[in-house]
Amino acid sequence: MQALLTLSRAIDKLNAFVGKYSIWLIFAATVISAINAVIRKTFNYSSNGFLEVQWYLFAWSFLIAAGYTLLNREHVRIDVLNSRLPKKAQLWIEILGLVFFLTPVCLLVLWLCIPMVAEKFTSGEMSPNPGGLIRWPVWAALPAGFVLLLLQGWSELIKCIAFLKGQGPDPMVKLSEKTAEEELAEVLRQHAAAADPAAKAH
Repeated sequence: MQALLTLSRAIDKLNAFVGKYSIWLIFAATVISAINAVIRKTFNYSSNGFLEVQWYLFAWSFLIAAGYTLLNREHVRIDVLNSRLPKKAQLWIEILGLVFFLTPVCLLVLWLCIPMVAEKFTSGEMSPNPGGLIRWPVWAALPAGFVLLLLQGWSELIKCIAFLKGQGPDPMVKLSEKTAEEELAEVLRQHAAAADPAAKAH
């Protein structure tokens, strides 16, 4: 079990790293969108390539962050009934979902998309739009994203089994990372607390 938990921690670190830096893809898409708008207004010129690269970046950010989203238990869940069940029942529902739904779906998507990505890479398929981009880079986001999601699903499965055996923490609890809004509120509270003694001194 300890070897599996070590593997689980490694998968968690991988998806945490990918999720943390995938936001830069959204930033890049935003910058390209702004540059495209400026060029279009200033020089009356645009290209489908500018639009398509934004779609590519968004597709990559969305797909490769799926595993990170699962790690943080942020996928949409219907917990109205599940939350009322005993912890053991909740864990078994989680295990059954990971084994009989998430794993088969991920494997099916990989089985279907990997040959398509290989074919598009070999053929060098281009976008039919004038000035469009080569297609295989955006298609490659599918296997990359579903591999990360599948690995994270197996990591969650390991954690569920470890908890049932009394060898790990509760995997049903969300990670207690602060949101950007919470971090900002904390900084403002610290500034207010630091300024308060100075105000009293005056």
